[in-house]
Amino acid sequence: MTTTPGTVSSAALSRVRGLFRRGRTPGLRTAKTTLAAVLSFVVADRLHTSGAPVLAPLTALLVVQLTLYETVAQGIGRIVSVVLGVLLSIGIAASVGLTWWSVGAVVAMSLVVGRLVRLGEHLLEVPITAMIVLAAVGTADRVALGRVYETLIGAAVGIAVNFVLAPPLYIQPAGDALADLSDAMATFLRGLAAELRAGWSRAAADRWLIAARSLGAEVGRADRALARAEESTHFNPRRSTARVAQPRLRTGLTGLEHAYVSLRSLCRSLLDRTYFVPTEQEATGAYSQDARVALAELLDIAANALGQVGVVTSPEDASVTTNDPGLAAARRSVVTELEELHRRRDQLANLLIVDPAYDQGAWQQHGALLAAVDRLRIEVEAAVHPCDQDWRPPPVIDRRRMALRRLARERSDRP
Repeated sequence: MTTTPGTVSSAALSRVRGLFRRGRTPGLRTAKTTLAAVLSFVVADRLHTSGAPVLAPLTALLVVQLTLYETVAQGIGRIVSVVLGVLLSIGIAASVGLTWWSVGAVVAMSLVVGRLVRLGEHLLEVPITAMIVLAAVGTADRVALGRVYETLIGAAVGIAVNFVLAPPLYIQPAGDALADLSDAMATFLRGLAAELRAGWSRAAADRWLIAARSLGAEVGRADRALARAEESTHFNPRRSTARVAQPRLRTGLTGLEHAYVSLRSLCRSLLDRTYFVPTEQEATGAYSQDARVALAELLDIAANALGQVGVVTSPEDASVTTNDPGLAAARRSVVTELEELHRRRDQLANLLIVDPAYDQGAWQQHGALLAAVDRLRIEVEAAVHPCDQDWRPPPVIDRRRMALRRLARERSDRP
């Protein structure tokens, strides 16, 4: 029976399992957001910032984000955008009032200034605030001050609530994402091995190359999960947990990313060889029965090794050190599988020997396949390599510099 890759989307299963992740308290973020909104409203109401101080709970609602770093960044962004909107409109509101050309001037200036200071997603808050102040004919000063006060109150309460009540540290979700990625790659290899045993064709080569490329979505998801885990350490009093776990996670993800490239190369080598032989020989001319079985057994062993990467890089307890007996045993298991993989690779190489006078393309095509197998073995070994150095989050200013450099590179690459 032919195995079809991607029958059940691993991404969809991951989203379902995401509702029940380990280390995640159900409803905690909802409770924190509700508490921040209520507290900010009470504070603003007691200070009489306005008749209906709804901007304070609205700001708190938007500020309480997934990580403490995002919470602080959201708060600062909203404060800056509101203050800019007030400053740009208060003079016009006092002297001119609300007219069609004053609205146009305020909106244009707000958008230009907002882009100059790189407000990003908070850009539209500037013209919105400016128009609200502009519309408050005769009471612009009071409306402007009330809007600033309520924004400050909402941002401060949101940051305080997220800091005091279990600031999230996304180490465990990152470990789960790596485990999902290693499982998806192992499942892929087992499916490819089953297909090779059952038979081979151009259609199968096309299908499995597409399936290999689709693993990129899982790689991207794991990369985003680890980036969020690293970001969640900023300003977090519980960040010491990440010092041991992050190097292991980053090493594992780097190895899996490179292994993904090797899988794509392997499937491309299979496709190139299958399309090289005549159509009538696609089932047997590309690879003999013995070679296909040997390759299938090799892929099963590689799948066993890949499936263990998630165990090595993301154990149940994120604070486990590299010298932990359970972690060392899992790493030895992977090394044993890789040694067997190397032995099976040599056996496959003997089966793929072809007389160049009979088949001139075989040497290059079989060599590409064996090279992909070698790279896969090396990258899996690198993914489980022990890392004894503790990690510390880089300063926030470094993060800003990297973001600006990335933006500059993207702009320079544009035609």
